[in-house]
Parts: sequence; structure tokens; C-alpha cells
Amino acid sequence: MDSRLLEILVCPLCKGPLHYNLNTPELICHADKLAYPICDGIPVMLVDEAHQIVEGIPG
Repeated sequence: MDSRLLEILVCPLCKGPLHYNLNTPELICHADKLAYPICDGIPVMLVDEAHQIVEGIPG
């Protein structure tokens, strides 16, 4: 994931910061507990495409 892109991307729901998960190709919003997938190197920044995460449990 390009670090410059990661610096400007925010969660579309809360506008908070996103964190790149190295284990799964996803961008994580800890505030909303959502994971946005990265498909073919392109972040899918749609709330409908995100899935709920449980803090502390990968994937």
C-alpha cells in the first residue's frame, strides 16, 4: 500500500484515520470497527463493501 495514499484516505463513515492490515489486504477503521477491502491494489472505500471487525482478532 502506497504510504502517500494511506496518508490521505479516511474512513468514509466517520472521516477518521485508516490503518493498513498487513495480514489481510484491508484498511481498518478502529473507531467504527470496519475493514475496507483492497482489491487488485485498489481500496474499496464503500461502507456497503466493508465488514465488521472484532478488535484484537485478525481478519
